[in-house]
Amino acid sequence: MHFGHLYPARVADTLLSMPVIVSGAKASETKDSEQAPASDKLSALVEVLRNHSYVEIRQRMYDSPPGSPWWTACRAELDLRNGQQFGEAALAMSRTSDKMRASLQHFEQLADTLQQSTKDVADLLRGTQEAGRRLEIAVYVTIGITLVQFFNLIFEIFRRHR
Repeated sequence: MHFGHLYPARVADTLLSMPVIVSGAKASETKDSEQAPASDKLSALVEVLRNHSYVEIRQRMYDSPPGSPWWTACRAELDLRNGQQFGEAALAMSRTSDKMRASLQHFEQLADTLQQSTKDVADLLRGTQEAGRRLEIAVYVTIGITLVQFFNLIFEIFRRHR
């Protein structure tokens, strides 16, 4: 049966109105054979709903009584879409987690580099401090020698003038 020319609602109504013919079957065979066309109808209804928006499907689900073929098909399609969204969200979360892990490793490397640079600067400052102390001692020695030379010069000048 070809449904391409019918509107989705008419396709569903046509599917729902199709009779299930069972002749000469046992009870278990009748139940199985009834479930197969019902499953086919449900599949066809879900297929009809594929091209509709989420809001339209929810509205049709709320408009249909619970347990009806339309309600079940709407529920199946919404569950499928929710599952797809969940899968996409999980994938995005995984990618974000990978990016965060890479960023964390990069920050750890930067922290190690910063720690090493800080240690190097501290070593340089200690060396500068020690050099400053040596320079201070050298300045005091230079001042001392200069004073001694100055007093020696003054002593020599007074000694010759006497």
